[in-house]
Amino acid sequence: MNLAFRFSYFGDRFFGSQMQPDLRTVEGEFIGACRLLRLFDDWREANFATAGRTDRGVHARSQVCSFLTDKPERAIEALNRVLPADIWCTGWAEAPEGFHPRYSAVSRTYRYYFSAPGDAAAMHEAAQEFLGRHDFSAFARAGDRNPERRILAARVFADGRFAVFEVTGESFLWNMVRCMATMLGRVGRGEAGAGEVARLLAGPAEQRVAAAPPEGLILWDIDCGIPFAPLSIDARSSRHLADRHRYHVLMAEVSAHLAPDHRQPDTPGI
Repeated sequence: MNLAFRFSYFGDRFFGSQMQPDLRTVEGEFIGACRLLRLFDDWREANFATAGRTDRGVHARSQVCSFLTDKPERAIEALNRVLPADIWCTGWAEAPEGFHPRYSAVSRTYRYYFSAPGDAAAMHEAAQEFLGRHDFSAFARAGDRNPERRILAARVFADGRFAVFEVTGESFLWNMVRCMATMLGRVGRGEAGAGEVARLLAGPAEQRVAAAPPEGLILWDIDCGIPFAPLSIDARSSRHLADRHRYHVLMAEVSAHLAPDHRQPDTPGI
């Protein structure tokens, strides 16, 4: 069976999502759990694949993977028990013939969290410049790839003490969302306006915008066109989530008592 899983992870203890020799990665841990359960022996023969890659420090609320296995019941029942606490599956599906999590995805949504956002309304206005198809050379490391990408939706909204940049696109280039976030952070601080975003999208990239820190970025959702049956989160991951929540509540309280000139102006939060 070609089995697909929707899963989440905290990225700060991984060296990115892509498997790398002798480094702790999301794919490496997930494949290790599958091999421990004897769902497959060779990940290549099992066609193990994810919908995309995330850099070191980037988190995921809704990543998708798929692989071939003749033990689907074991995978569904036991994967959350053997995965590390900072990875947990939230849903599963029997993938249709020809399904590939990367190439079957019709859209991806990311969120970037700003802990000191400034003017969120101005950031939202500037974010509308990203809509449609543009050359994102100034906002990404395109390399030899086509720098044009289509953005389907973009907004900035308040979430407690944070401002959140949410963007949905068909696909993204390396560091693209983080570079877009850097620009919106400048807008929020009054250092740039929507016109500067439009100018960078309209002309050849003289200089690329720097990428914002990875810790504020979350792969929020991937639309692969298939429904997922929900899975219960393992107790270890539930405790890990609770501990992380308490930690960030505490950090928010500490930050609230700091003098404004002691706060970092663009430190991301999650």
